[in-house]
Amino acid sequence: MSWVILFFAGLFEIGWAVGLKQTEGFTRPIPTALTVASMVISLALLGMALKSLPLGTAYAVWTGIGTVGTVVLGIWLYGESADILRLGCIALIVSGILGLKLITP
Repeated sequence: MSWVILFFAGLFEIGWAVGLKQTEGFTRPIPTALTVASMVISLALLGMALKSLPLGTAYAVWTGIGTVGTVVLGIWLYGESADILRLGCIALIVSGILGLKLITP
């Protein structure tokens, strides 16, 4: 169950990372409120997952999910670069996340 909680913590990390752009420097109240809520939820879920997962593994997976999701949404929503080298680097992050999941009980 901790892995599921960690996955959702990563999704909320994506939410607050993308939300930061939408706040326009915290000048827009609704995006700012949603971003802060996403931050709190993400950290709360990470804390719950840490009850039974190793710190280094959980943190690396949490940030990895956030990184990959944020890059994908940056490409999709903001037209950021999707060149082969960038995608290759993202594939390395995904393989690292999967590797950590496979070797952690």
